[in-house]
Parts: sequence; C-alpha cells; structure tokens
Amino acid sequence: MVTLTSAENALKTVYLGPVTEQINTEINPLLAKIKQSTQDVWGKEVKRLVQYGINGGVGAGLETAELPSAGGNNYKTLTTTLKNLYGTISISDKAIRASQNNVGSFVNLLNAEMEGLVKASSFNFGRMLFGDGTGVLATVSEVANNDVTVDSVKNLTVGMSIDFRNEGGDIIEGIGVRRITSIDRSASRFTVDGKILTGLVPANSLITVQGSYGVELTGLKAIFKDTGYIYGLNRATNKWLVPYIKKDVGAISEAEIQKAIDFVEETSGSKINFIVCSSGVKRAFQNYLSTYRRNTDVMDLKGGYKAISYNGIPIVSDRFCPEGTMYLLNTDDFTLHQLCDWKWLEGEDGKVLKQVPGTPTYSATLVKYADLVCTRPCGQAMLTGITEA
Repeated sequence: MVTLTSAENALKTVYLGPVTEQINTEINPLLAKIKQSTQDVWGKEVKRLVQYGINGGVGAGLETAELPSAGGNNYKTLTTTLKNLYGTISISDKAIRASQNNVGSFVNLLNAEMEGLVKASSFNFGRMLFGDGTGVLATVSEVANNDVTVDSVKNLTVGMSIDFRNEGGDIIEGIGVRRITSIDRSASRFTVDGKILTGLVPANSLITVQGSYGVELTGLKAIFKDTGYIYGLNRATNKWLVPYIKKDVGAISEAEIQKAIDFVEETSGSKINFIVCSSGVKRAFQNYLSTYRRNTDVMDLKGGYKAISYNGIPIVSDRFCPEGTMYLLNTDDFTLHQLCDWKWLEGEDGKVLKQVPGTPTYSATLVKYADLVCTRPCGQAMLTGITEA
C-alpha cells in the first residue's frame, strides 16, 4: 500500500540522484560545462583567492650581475554571498489517497511532479545564468486592466509567480504576488490573475520573480561590465576584472570572432572553449558560412546537446542570451561554488514532505546554496549589436 512514508522514501532514495543529475547537466549546455565545487565556501560566503598578472621575479642579466629582484605573484580575494536556490513540488492528500492501492498510479504522480520541477528549473536557472543577480525580468511600459506591456517577455513564462516593484526595487503595495496566466509574445504583453492593476503600476516599474529581487546568481550580465564592483572589488582599480567587450558589431563574421579570441589569448593567456549566443546570431553565422560555401560542422556536447563548431569551439544558442549578443567564454575560469549539491529541505523530524498550513496538500523543496564565480573576467569576451537573421 502506498503511504506518505512511501512518498518520503521515494523522494529521498529514488528521485534525488536522477533529478540532481538532470538539473546539473541536462537543463542547460552552458551549466553542464561549468564545474561545481564545495571548496572556498566559508560560512555563507564564497572567498576565492585568485592570481592575476604574472610573477615579477624573472629577468635577464650579465654573467656577474645581481640576480633579478624577487617579485611574487599578485593575489586578490573574490567574495560573494551564497545564493539560496529552491525548487518545490506539491502533492495533494487526495492524490496520495487515490493511489494508495495502485503503485503504478503513484509512480506516475511522482514522475509528473519531478518532470515539472526539472522543467521549471531549466527555465529559471538557465535565465539566472544570463542575468545580473537582481532578478529583474522586464520593465513595464503600460498597464491596461490586467494586461501588462513590457520591454521584453523573453524571461517570462506562463505560470510564473511575480512581484511588481518600483524603479528603486521596492515592492509596490496593494498588489501582492501574481501569476502569469497568458503571454502575447508578438506584442510583448502578458496577463496576470487577481484584481485589476490599472492605476496601481506606473511605467518603468520592475517585474521580478517572487521574493527573488537582488538575491539571484551572479550571471553573465553582472560579469560583463566595464564599471562598478564585482565580487567585492572595484573594476576601476582592477582592470583584469573587465572582459573584452565589442559593441555595434553589425554583420557577424569569422574575423570578428577570431579578433575577440586573439585579444583575450594575447592579453590574458585565456583559451576560449565555448561560445553561446542568441538564436538570431546563430542563424546569422550559419548564413555567413553558407554564403562563403563553408561546411557547418556539428558537435555533440555533454547532456545530449548539439552545437555547430567554429575551429573546434562549440557555438550554441540559448533562449535567454540577449538579442544580437555572442559570449566567448573559457569555461575553465567559471565555478559554481556551493555549500552542497541539491538536497531535500528536511524538518526537525527528518521529513521532506510537509503539510502546507491550512490546505490539504503536502510540499517538498529541493535546495542548493551556491553562486557563480569567474576567476578571470579579462579572459572572456562579448560581441553585441550583431545583426540577427
């Protein structure tokens, strides 16, 4: 007979391993390339000691002259706070009781919940990789009834629970958490549930995932800047924290890609091994190859993904990569530092399934405490303003 205890045991022993593997390696090709480590985690922070520049104790001289003066390596400590990442499933008491005498039905129930969790994780963690840590999904243009027009719906999906915030990031009172019920992508407009929003949400308000403002992963948008702070250090006095950034590229070509690769290799010694871009940029590069009668080589990547190739470097498109943008990365410089891998959030009694107060449902939550660190930003490159196809 299927019981709540059976569900507990299945979540802990049967599903945790495969779901963890899927989330870590199969939801995003870039995430699959980034190593994960529990090293350099101190309490609630990541403190990573990194070397920049070269050792200064090298030189040439006369046969009887003094040896070169010692000049040790240059070190800085990168510091960031572990971000709290959650994924929750929900099972009703009725569903559990209905499948008590049918193991197959119970397995199907849990499978469906896990598939939904992996799908949601694929969307949200893929989105965070390209974000700046603020969790801002879009900026409001106008509101009519419960229809909200924004600058972009790329980071939105039906079913997402969102907050409305003012330009300063504060919650707009009187609205509460809303769920997106439909999206008109051609008009950059979405609809939410609940009472009418007209007059409550001014233009330039921010849309964020519920409760996530300012506490998401340090994604590529945060790393690819030439001013401000990153990992507790000021780029103005630490130029090695500034990546190669080429704007207004226009038509993509092998020469533009190679120029970026050559620059980071010559100035930092970095070896680009992964290229990610928007789908429009990928199509533009494929058109370029076709125009010059070049073959489009295809590569197989970890996690079952396929990519086109540039001189043996995989080029993949990602739905969350900004339009007209190509990132050229050395993924060896990236680490997802974590307190531990995905674990079920357990109560004091060791149970992972807990009744939701006031409802006949049970929920279980996967949790990971982690943040993304790039130890050599100057070894990365970004091309923007590329004409898409």
